[in-house]
Amino acid sequence: MITVIIPFYNEAESLLVLINRLIKTADKMGEPYEIVMVDDGSTDNPQEQIRQLPSNIYIKFVCHQRRMGKGKALQTGIGNAAGEIIALMDADLQDDPADLPKFFRKISDGYDLVNGIRTKRQDSWLIKIYSRTAKKFLQLFLHSPFTDINCGYKMFRKKVLDKVPLYGNNFRFLPLAAYYQGFKVTEIPIVNHPRIYGRSKFGPGKLAGGVFDTFTAYFIYKFAEQPLHFFGPVGSILFIAGFLLTGYLAIERLFFGVMLYRRPALLLGILLIIVGLQVIMTGVIGELIVYLNKRDK
Repeated sequence: MITVIIPFYNEAESLLVLINRLIKTADKMGEPYEIVMVDDGSTDNPQEQIRQLPSNIYIKFVCHQRRMGKGKALQTGIGNAAGEIIALMDADLQDDPADLPKFFRKISDGYDLVNGIRTKRQDSWLIKIYSRTAKKFLQLFLHSPFTDINCGYKMFRKKVLDKVPLYGNNFRFLPLAAYYQGFKVTEIPIVNHPRIYGRSKFGPGKLAGGVFDTFTAYFIYKFAEQPLHFFGPVGSILFIAGFLLTGYLAIERLFFGVMLYRRPALLLGILLIIVGLQVIMTGVIGELIVYLNKRDK
């Protein structure tokens, strides 16, 4: 069975059009399917749209009492999914249900995860700049094989989630996490339509969150099992800088008679030494946690 999960927030005008298109495409595929709609605390009464659907269509409608974010909505959808193959798509009509068979063909070919590449993107310049920057960062520092990792339209086998836990906003990097776990991944070009109804939920706040999520992904996928490799160099640089600074001041005091009470640089040097040691010890503690966790398993 294929489970199509659609999280949404204030997209009532799009729902009926989207689901009708999706049903038409899924029926032609000839595979058993279900649609899981996750309302993330919408205030525009989407239930009225859902009631207009034919009663013989198998649709699950799950509602959050308040807005909890797309990541939590996807977790809710996956928790209610009966299919072993899961497709994720947005509800704003920018993702085309007609592309669903292309995803399924790749899954049938043996791939574990198929990610979309939005051709001729219909997003704002701010979103495009963020996506391109994130793409370059991930390709440079994490050797990401993906062209458009932020595309929300994807399909994967449910077993991927046995090795890749979803939490917070890390759904953005699900393809990269699957790739690092050794799953067979690929990507396909898809159509990206302009938004017809409502407004984009992407703004400066989400941009800042996306930046932090990108750095979080960098740390988790690069240093999760060797935290000292991250904290060690950072702490060492701070410690050495503080050591050299205080050493220089000590030479001035001992050999040139320069009084240190007039030198704020002395406090800076001491601070750098202390912070450097703390950062290094954070890495050591992280290594101990990883070791004990692996030993217990």
